[in-house]
Amino acid sequence: MSRTPLTVATAGQDRPPTALVRRARAINRALAEVYPDAHCELDYRTPFELLVATVLSAQCTDERVNQVTPALFDAYPDAAQMAAADRDALEALIRPTGFFRSKATSLLGLSEAIVREHDGEVPHRMKELTALPGVGRKTANVVLGNAFGVPGLTVDTHVGRLSRRFGLTVNEDPVAVEKDLAALIERREWTMWNHRVIFHGRRRCTARKPDCANCEIAALCASAPGAKVRA
Repeated sequence: MSRTPLTVATAGQDRPPTALVRRARAINRALAEVYPDAHCELDYRTPFELLVATVLSAQCTDERVNQVTPALFDAYPDAAQMAAADRDALEALIRPTGFFRSKATSLLGLSEAIVREHDGEVPHRMKELTALPGVGRKTANVVLGNAFGVPGLTVDTHVGRLSRRFGLTVNEDPVAVEKDLAALIERREWTMWNHRVIFHGRRRCTARKPDCANCEIAALCASAPGAKVRA
């Protein structure tokens, strides 16, 4: 496997090798067959709820977040009401998600900014989303892709880990991985690619013990035992 980052032209090329593009897209098609119901596993009804849930999901499982958010959204259903929240009460509600103090700071800050700068509505552009306190590209892409239908590549731990295992990138930095994947996967497929890879990472290709023997896409994976494909 080549160790040259795909964001850097390889062998003088301006684009990743055609064979790599074809394999990445074949992986996406195969995952679509395996996980036809792949979707965002955070529960939400509005863009604001998805934004809040995504912030809470940092260093926390979606399942735990989904246990916390019903009471949270009952108390603070929109940015205006969360911006006016009592900090102690907010922290008590989100405590089970971990890092609750820093998350409360982010939620209060982003809510205040949404009310002050966007008339209480979650913005639907990357630049405006990432200008909100506590919102990075990963969170912004989740919101853009799922709440607004704007294709985005969300490089969380699953997407980063599996993209490296597949041999689609050698990068560790999420922004670099996002750039690599953007050159390989069709833009219209970006959001669903995220869901499919995350489903696979949770159900088959886990961090500690990937189930290569039963993996449906092993023939396309650069890390599978006896793999013949190359990055």
